[in-house]
Amino acid sequence: MSEHEGEGEEAFIARIRACRLCAGEFAQTRTQHQPRPVPWFRSTARLLIAGQAPGMRVHESGVPFDDRSGDRLREWLGLSRAQFYDQDRVAVVPMAFCFPGYDAKGGAKAGDLPPPPRCAETWRAEVMAHLPRVATTVVIGGYAQGWHLGREARKAGVTATVRDWRAHAPEVFAIPHPSWRNNAFLRRNPWFEDEVLPALRARVAEVLDAR
Repeated sequence: MSEHEGEGEEAFIARIRACRLCAGEFAQTRTQHQPRPVPWFRSTARLLIAGQAPGMRVHESGVPFDDRSGDRLREWLGLSRAQFYDQDRVAVVPMAFCFPGYDAKGGAKAGDLPPPPRCAETWRAEVMAHLPRVATTVVIGGYAQGWHLGREARKAGVTATVRDWRAHAPEVFAIPHPSWRNNAFLRRNPWFEDEVLPALRARVAEVLDAR
């Protein structure tokens, strides 16, 4: 019998929030921050947003995609803030629940460190088992695409995986990270906005309108 067998949803989420497995690693980063897991899901969710890891602003607010990247992501999905943050219908489960810190360069322009693999190894399968009603998963960036789409996606890279979006749709849509650092990707690949986004928005509307 599992230690957590029969555990309710709120108790499970509370366990995630209490996780401190990466405290030692975070203490060694430039920010020297404490873990702050940001779980955002309920078992009724129909749409799953699978990203990389929270950034500093999300670490501070405790709200996923509470930044400019989130504004762009909501535009891509065709969702208002109220729709996006409706946990009964939309789950946001990144590959790591905590902000991992900045890379060695530090400063406002530094990139975030990658999500610690320990987080997905510890939590992801259990979280996915708590989301039985998800009809479509939006996988953002290479880490999420590798986990959800497997070794071929890891080998192909983000651009090739996103370009091959029809191979996985409508159950999975692979997209780049909505960070403004990816403006160059959008300029080089106009097909993403012309082909992928209309199909993605239509599918999101269909999934969230279903009863």
